Amino acid sequence: MQLHHSVAELPHLRRQKILLILERDGKVMASELSTHFAVSEDTIRRDLAELDTAGLVQRVHGGALPRPRDSGKDYFTRISETDEARTQLAQLAARQVQDGQIVLFGSGTTILQIARELPVDITITAVTASPLTAIALAEFKGVKVILAGGQLNPATMSVSGHETVRLIESIKADLLLTGVCALHPEVGITSVYFDEVPVKQAMLDSASRVVAVTTADKLGAVEPFVVAPCRRLHTLVTERHLASGNVADYQRLGIEVVQAQA
Repeated sequence: MQLHHSVAELPHLRRQKILLILERDGKVMASELSTHFAVSEDTIRRDLAELDTAGLVQRVHGGALPRPRDSGKDYFTRISETDEARTQLAQLAARQVQDGQIVLFGSGTTILQIARELPVDITITAVTASPLTAIALAEFKGVKVILAGGQLNPATMSVSGHETVRLIESIKADLLLTGVCALHPEVGITSVYFDEVPVKQAMLDSASRVVAVTTADKLGAVEPFVVAPCRRLHTLVTERHLASGNVADYQRLGIEVVQAQA
């Protein structure tokens, strides 16, 4: 009963749990969720409406179904596609790196692009759980690369597991460059993949400064697995025109926002 009470008081947490139930069961019914969370059906219908607006569920009579993801592209397909917006974001993020730093590089195609945009004469120690990012960084003569071991996720082309987390926890980095699956002012940083949550959390804990880099479509969105609140970020690098919300939503949380010109 105490769990139900706490969830009832935190709508964003309740919505996260609804997404988890939907992922497990393949559908949710408003009447059953009302009983489960000890709230009214009107409250649940508002939750489902919010999740539908965010593109996370498909509302149907009496409940909701999963919304098919609009991207079936694998990692290598995404790498091969030229994207001016991502290139600009990568260039802005690369300017955050300074000589002599220990830098944690997260996973994802945007982070790989950042590695490629670093100055040719940069001198840093780079730590990453992404083999492809490690290879890109190894092309720089002044970059010492430390690659974490673990189990490879083909969808993200990054590793996870106890070995990965242990290595990251042993390092005190000056800077973390991370991508995000979704970022919401209230819910925080969320991920599509459960296995990468502990790795992302360890990176956040190990870095003195955190720079998140993301396209505008991921702002205001929510994915099933919560990584950390937004306040863990120091700087957000994103596009000028946002699909949802306002940069002030993040600035009010104390986050510096750097936006691309185009």
